[in-house]
Amino acid sequence: MNVIESIPASPDGLYSQEERAAAAMRSTWVSVVVNVLLTAAQLVAGVVSQSQGLVADGIHSFSDLISDFVVLFAGHHSQKDADAEHPYGHQRFETAASLILGLLLLAVGVGMLWATFRKLEVPSAVPQVHVMALWVACGALVAKELLFRYMLAVAKRVKSSMLVANAWHARSDAASSLVVVVGIAGNLAGYPLLDPIAALLVAFLVGRMGWSFTAEAFRDLMDHAANVEDVAAIRATLLETPGVLGIHDVCTRKMGDMIVVDVHIEVDPTLTIEVAHEIAVQAEERVLQHHRVLRLMTHLDPWNRPDLDHSTAAKTPGRE
Repeated sequence: MNVIESIPASPDGLYSQEERAAAAMRSTWVSVVVNVLLTAAQLVAGVVSQSQGLVADGIHSFSDLISDFVVLFAGHHSQKDADAEHPYGHQRFETAASLILGLLLLAVGVGMLWATFRKLEVPSAVPQVHVMALWVACGALVAKELLFRYMLAVAKRVKSSMLVANAWHARSDAASSLVVVVGIAGNLAGYPLLDPIAALLVAFLVGRMGWSFTAEAFRDLMDHAANVEDVAAIRATLLETPGVLGIHDVCTRKMGDMIVVDVHIEVDPTLTIEVAHEIAVQAEERVLQHHRVLRLMTHLDPWNRPDLDHSTAAKTPGRE
């Protein structure tokens, strides 16, 4: 049985923090094993065969290995319960992990670019590689593509942005391995500069992916709102709650892979406080059940307040 099949199904495709953490742990350990083997094979074969491209790809695989341990660390801490110092929980460990992954990739990419440019300054010194490098590069390409497909399937199943980031990291590895295969093949065909050029392209891919992850994680750490689709779905769930006549001032912010929501709910002003409170509780329960919402804070407003915009009101019998 694979990891995806071992994760129990849950209502509406939502998974608890424990289930998501278990999926992250298992898929990441698979990645660790693969990257340990690839790093050793690529670095040894790259040095022996004098392939700069294969060495660069080996360094890329080593950066994956480091990032895997970052993901394991974050996955362990993000599932901790809320406490006095972290009343909203520890979900942002995942965002912080994505930021670290991005910075790591960015640093590795810049370092590889610098090293490759230095070697290209003397084109005549670029050696012809051994055919062994081509076979190792092809094996790495297949292994990384399979790893990417496996990790992405798990990440989408449990809806974890950190695992998605790590999966696409594996896909960037597959792309870089393809470039290295082409470069080594060109070198063997009598075009020696194609090998270091392949190393240059690998460095660029690594740096570009690092910039993307860093920017996205930084945006979430700045309390960026949830995407439009998620907000629209949450609004719909609130308006479908019996007793909710309208909503306004819906504010959202990301908390790791979860969302924190603040909303004003409009109810019939003739209701008692107890009944109105029960409506708010029901609205909260529905949102938490159907969406990736960590916490929903509600404020009750009377429906007939003249200063409110009722354009988002629910359609109710006898009301226009």
